[in-house]
Amino acid sequence: MSVTTADQAAPAALPQTAPLLAIRGLKVEYQSGTTAVGGVDLTLQAGEIVALVGESGSGKTTLARSVLGLLPASARISGRIDFDGTDLASLSEKEFCRIRGRRIGLVPQDPGASLDPVRTIGSQVAEVFRLHRDGRRRSRLELRAEVVRLLTLVGIDRPEERLRQYPHELSGGLKQRVLIAIAFSLQPQVLIADEPTSALDVTVQRTVLEVFDRLAKEFGTAVIFVTHDLAVATDHADRIVVMRGGSVREDRGVEQVLARPEDEYTVRLLEEAAPARAAAPAAAASAAGTFALEAQGLVKVFDRGAANRAVDAVSFGVRQGTTFSLVGESGSGKSTTARMLMRLLDPTEGTVLVEGRDVTGLDGRGKRELWRTLQLVYQNPDSALDPRLRIRDIIAEPIVNFGLSGRAGQRERVLELLEQVNLPARAASARPMELSGGQRQRVAIARALAAGARTLVLDEALSALDVLTQAQILALLEELQRELGLTYLFISHDLHVVERISHEVGVMRRGKLVETGPTAGIFGNPQHEYTRLLLDSNPGHRLRSLAASNK
Repeated sequence: MSVTTADQAAPAALPQTAPLLAIRGLKVEYQSGTTAVGGVDLTLQAGEIVALVGESGSGKTTLARSVLGLLPASARISGRIDFDGTDLASLSEKEFCRIRGRRIGLVPQDPGASLDPVRTIGSQVAEVFRLHRDGRRRSRLELRAEVVRLLTLVGIDRPEERLRQYPHELSGGLKQRVLIAIAFSLQPQVLIADEPTSALDVTVQRTVLEVFDRLAKEFGTAVIFVTHDLAVATDHADRIVVMRGGSVREDRGVEQVLARPEDEYTVRLLEEAAPARAAAPAAAASAAGTFALEAQGLVKVFDRGAANRAVDAVSFGVRQGTTFSLVGESGSGKSTTARMLMRLLDPTEGTVLVEGRDVTGLDGRGKRELWRTLQLVYQNPDSALDPRLRIRDIIAEPIVNFGLSGRAGQRERVLELLEQVNLPARAASARPMELSGGQRQRVAIARALAAGARTLVLDEALSALDVLTQAQILALLEELQRELGLTYLFISHDLHVVERISHEVGVMRRGKLVETGPTAGIFGNPQHEYTRLLLDSNPGHRLRSLAASNK
């Protein structure tokens, strides 16, 4: 990146040659009048890994899409994007097709949406060489050998077997490695990685990013790494570029940003990415309390045979007024456990207790009554809220369905709930698309509380939010817990969030609960080797070292 102040020396390993990519005065506006990027200057050296960091709406993805030529038709772009002597901002789509994929690659965010579900992995990797011919004609055997080489390069085991598999047969981490193989197949000069690991748990995230780092250095590829996770950025980037409101607020080396952040917004990001954990409120007082939610020997078998146990003899209790978090990698069984506790899924064996009452055998009417006091907050508010309805109707829906109040009472209750989740009364007339991601998640929480729920199951409810919005929702959850005495079962792969909000933590692996206990004990003195692996994989090593040195 370009140097803008006297003390911003570039890393010694990077030669000071002409930049590979130079963005000058880039401005992106939409027909609605919104300015997504407002006059950004940015340069990128060959072999450099640069993290674009910022909250949702900061302009980082728009900037990355400008480099890729993937802006929507409604966007108006001005300024220059000089790439190796070519102004990308002036290219037609036909001209961009000669560059995109071959010289500028992309690793997208969601491998599930980026891979064709009806085509084999081998055919999708091989397609790169058909679309971007380099003058060579490869036989089928040569093409197969090249695909196997690429899959091996990104650390995929049994590559010959994977050629014949379909995306649904691969884990999230393996699918992301396939996308990395495709992106590096033509050895591009620049690679755009748009939130490439945001949906992965910490152990898979670490292995995928290690592959990514290794290949970037091996091929000398310059990387723009788009992320809202500053902890991940500081572990893997050479430089940090902080964006907010469509402009660059900070552009310096990682060590300099960590040691001497110059912008107030950067300081806030650092504080939220590596917060000092306060003692969980009321944890000691609740230690002898009754269980609001309890699992006793829960088992879930989706196919016959013990080898297919998604959940295997899981037992734990969530004390009233506290937060119990379940952590573990994808496929560990934590969401399946939560669905059984919610009575959205019948256990094969075991018992579910809610406030001491056995609810395992409830029928439809019994479940309906249970859901007045036990509610689920989903991962993605975009898909959980009906885009056609106004916020007042979304929040009032449970009140109407349970027949709890007339129209006047509904309006009063909606305004009360909006106030509880710190949304203005005027939000009642808005539709979901008019609100930010954090505001939509507040609406989802308000709806969950509308019928009088006392226990909430939050399944990855913060994973789609940037770090500052996460902090705001966490503060809201803590406030609601204090004021209303709420109980939370919190499902997450984000250990930073879990450490902050939890009174107790349970660690799951391959369907089993391998360790459980108070949060301080799990994070400070883990007993199980898998728990230690999770903590060691947790991003933010540089941030935590800085926090420890400042104590």
